[in-house]
Amino acid sequence: MVYTLSAMPVIICMLRGVNVGGHNMIKMEALKALCVSLKLKDPQTYVQSGNVIFKTEEKELAKLAKRIQDAIEGKIGFRPNVMLRTAAEMRSVVARNPFAKRSGIEPGKLLVNFLASDPGNDAREKALAIKIGPEELHLVGCEAYIYFPNGQGRSKLPWAAIERALGTSGTGRNWNSVTKMLEIAEKMVARG
Repeated sequence: MVYTLSAMPVIICMLRGVNVGGHNMIKMEALKALCVSLKLKDPQTYVQSGNVIFKTEEKELAKLAKRIQDAIEGKIGFRPNVMLRTAAEMRSVVARNPFAKRSGIEPGKLLVNFLASDPGNDAREKALAIKIGPEELHLVGCEAYIYFPNGQGRSKLPWAAIERALGTSGTGRNWNSVTKMLEIAEKMVARG
């Protein structure tokens, strides 16, 4: 995806597969320092799963994602996938939540998987044809919204097969994290 951005947008950066099961470890202080070294403005991390919100003068998100990947690989020693969303895009992710009007939806059981690129309609259809059990999957743009009625711990959701059908990778964040990262980004936007 190529975006041309005006002014100095606020970006939400989500790293895939960091600090999980003792692999691809990165301290949030190190991630914040790395962002400062890349001239990203006012970086703020959120929880230990590789989330950082910052301002940037970079106009192309794909180029920015590659710079972040290169820097992590050079300084930390592994190359995570990097998903970037502007504050406006994250606002849209929240607004398009297909579960928003349903009662009984627990935020901790709702996951948004942020995809690296738009999979297209054919890939969406293939992914939605995969049997997934009690979980419910909605594919909207570059996001997969997944509700785990019994929680994620014992879920047998075949995400690897879904990701193969989509033809793009992604990284998941629960609804509480999504709304908190948007809140942080909105505060940064308001400060100008």
